[in-house]
Amino acid sequence: MTAEDPSSDPSEAAASVRALFQRKSAAGELSRAPARASSPGPSVSRGTAAEAPVEPAPRTDYVAVKAGLQQRVIENLQRRNLLAAGEDVVTAAVEEFVVGVIETEDLPITESERDHLAQELVEEALGIGPLAPLMSDPAITDILVNGHDQVYIERFGHLERTNIRFRDREHVRRIIERLAMRVGRRIDQSSPMVDLRLSDGSRVNATLPPATVDGPTISIRRFGRNRLRSTDVLRLGMLSPDMATFLQLVVRHRKNVLISGGTGAGKSTLLAVMAEAIPADERIITIEDTAELILDQEHVVRMETRPSNIEGRGLITARDLLVNALRMRPSRIIVGEVRSGEALDMLQSMNTGHEGGLCTVHANSARDALSRLETMVLMAGAELPSRAIREQMTSALDLVVHVRRCEDGVRRIGSISEITGLEGGVPLLQDIFALNRSRLAGARDVNWFYRATGIVPRFVEELRSVGIDVPLSIFQEREG
Repeated sequence: MTAEDPSSDPSEAAASVRALFQRKSAAGELSRAPARASSPGPSVSRGTAAEAPVEPAPRTDYVAVKAGLQQRVIENLQRRNLLAAGEDVVTAAVEEFVVGVIETEDLPITESERDHLAQELVEEALGIGPLAPLMSDPAITDILVNGHDQVYIERFGHLERTNIRFRDREHVRRIIERLAMRVGRRIDQSSPMVDLRLSDGSRVNATLPPATVDGPTISIRRFGRNRLRSTDVLRLGMLSPDMATFLQLVVRHRKNVLISGGTGAGKSTLLAVMAEAIPADERIITIEDTAELILDQEHVVRMETRPSNIEGRGLITARDLLVNALRMRPSRIIVGEVRSGEALDMLQSMNTGHEGGLCTVHANSARDALSRLETMVLMAGAELPSRAIREQMTSALDLVVHVRRCEDGVRRIGSISEITGLEGGVPLLQDIFALNRSRLAGARDVNWFYRATGIVPRFVEELRSVGIDVPLSIFQEREG
């Protein structure tokens, strides 16, 4: 898209709209919020922390009105070719739009909320520039900016190129710097890479030269406003009903589960779905690099890692958080992704009474996941022999659930495997459920189906012995 303002000079347009706002403010209808306001309600007075009043949370009506207007603002800017325009032009256009809406529509918001509406919509429009239409599309899961004139998206599991354009490399750089500033981070030539989290939970990775030779890049991993639930993943074919029943029993009765899979395979989605089975009276502590898990339970403490600042200070690692979480009286510990030395502390916690743990790891198969876990334990600096590490793994973990993204773009559980012990120093895995595929002669489409292997996990008899009803029919060997 090209930036065009067919009317007049941007500064004059902005000045005229601001004058209109000032007249309305004098009439008591609308006043512009202070520049540092970020939420509706009265601004916090400058004083001591004890004196500062607590700002009220945004009302549901206000949030709904703002969400609806965001989409309309983006469409308005897109229609007028202003998404890539300068800040003054975008600000003037958004404020003009909001004035018109307030004059012509009966919005269920208070006077003070109207004061903040234009300000927040301007910030939304300026924050991501030409990417705004993509961010409003719930079907898009990834947005990849390779250059100012090359923007890709992933939709329904497939990559496709868009017609979105930035003005030049400098425009991409300004968007990156603006995003970093909004979350209190810094990116420049001396520190050319940054990881961020947007207000909607999306993860952003941005780079500048010299880290990327051909110019600035932006990679945005998006998450739906409403997470997928167990009924959704069943409908989408991520698992079978028998597998869902089995995983609910496993989580409810405090078995330790490792979820493995490649990037974008659906590990976090499955983790959240499995966590639905955790009883509501348990205290859950989540540890993530970027806080993205949305759980149903009320008693949840969310912890997030932090990189070091420009001076090399302030680093908070997942291992730091995991060690601290053990002192917080957790009923369950969920590690969003095991990446490094925290693997040792996680296994030790599972082996010392903290049962029912859930975690994910990047791997190409269930067996590779155990090999990676062993490597990450060694990254903790512990001088442990391989056999001791493997004994800890087989003692701590009950199941490995491997997730994969299939050729048709659908995420599916590839296998659910029980860890049964060691043989010759090698961890033993036996599949309880497996994903298979078939192709009819001459057909182009592949038929994916789940198969129960007929093996009943060893811990099922333990559960049945204490009166827990486990339907053995779900393990009968068959396709489904």
